[in-house]
Amino acid sequence: MGVIRPVIVVLIDVLVFFFCENNKGVKGATFTFINKCDQTVWPGILGTPKLDSTGFELKQGGSISFQAPTGWSGRFWGRTGCKFDGSGHGSCSTGDCGSGTIECSGSGATPPATLAEFTLGSGSQDFYDVSLVDGYNLPMMVDGTSGSGTCASTGCMEDLNEKCPNELKIEGGGACRSACDAFGTPEYCCKGDFGSPATCTPSMYSQLFKSACPKSYSYAYDDASSTFTCTGADYTITFCPSGTR
Repeated sequence: MGVIRPVIVVLIDVLVFFFCENNKGVKGATFTFINKCDQTVWPGILGTPKLDSTGFELKQGGSISFQAPTGWSGRFWGRTGCKFDGSGHGSCSTGDCGSGTIECSGSGATPPATLAEFTLGSGSQDFYDVSLVDGYNLPMMVDGTSGSGTCASTGCMEDLNEKCPNELKIEGGGACRSACDAFGTPEYCCKGDFGSPATCTPSMYSQLFKSACPKSYSYAYDDASSTFTCTGADYTITFCPSGTR
């Protein structure tokens, strides 16, 4: 028995080691939302598998966190100008998801809307970006913490509504449309004969977005300077990071 016991202990240690190694990142990531805008924001969530909420109210100065498992893929955005009644039914002036309720329940943002996009644990890495491909409605920043790798902050701190060309402004000026959404032509939407990186190049409108927010996606093939990676991190999504609207 004096020989067998150490062998069992060693085997247990080996099994524990491999279990831990193979399950690194199983916890996924914690997403924390912070609202530094001078108004209430109603974040929307679209992703798989479904998180604890798909849409909620976040008052000025408020914060809330959600846990997402490894393998989760989806997007976040902020809705503005929302009016909901006591039963949670209503709509928003920008970023509305068309559900008619505070919860988006599987529906995405109606453009224009600033989007934060994530895929957790693809291989050993998380991939994330902030996209203006569907237009812009709010300043937004993404910061990774407690992770390994580059884990760069990304997003758009500028208020692009102030710089938005008249032809892209929505009524009331609360958001700025993308050229694809505004004009619908193949060269702006990167479709048809323009459906490849070689044929779909930056337009004067996407360059305006890129100049203001150099780390954000400005058009469909803007991957090289706009996609970021991190391993084992938690993420903070801040609306109006500079404290303004």
